Amino acid sequence: MIATALDRLTAPPSSKLLGWHLLDARPSEGWVRIGFDGKKEFCNPAGFVQGGILSAMLDDTMGPAVFIMTEGRLYTTTITMTVNFLAPAKPGPIVGEASVTQLGKTVAFVEGRLMAGDGTVLATSTASARLVETAKAIRREHLEVAAGGIV
Repeated sequence: MIATALDRLTAPPSSKLLGWHLLDARPSEGWVRIGFDGKKEFCNPAGFVQGGILSAMLDDTMGPAVFIMTEGRLYTTTITMTVNFLAPAKPGPIVGEASVTQLGKTVAFVEGRLMAGDGTVLATSTASARLVETAKAIRREHLEVAAGGIV
């Protein structure tokens, strides 16, 4: 597994709830692949993972793409996010992929998608996110202090 700036960040409770785990990354390209657990507890009455949960998974994929691309210097706060639900998500493993399409000085644009274990695309998303210095955005106890200072 490739080392990324995410290695120096304590996973927040929301990510733990979703079963978030890094699968692969190409920091220089702003690309990341994240695994999630589509738990039965996330299902709606029809037996599929609820759309809001899928949206959270997409958000938790696209933000890290920017974070790793900037080597942990910049954290994102979502401004807008559009989600397209393409297929029902059954309980089980879900994989998210995201790519930074443009990294500006104050705003980033990111694309993401979620896939089922068989490769079926479940949802796609585009987002714009405000860029904030990580040291100002994240509480100190969630950052690992490195030899050169905060992440």
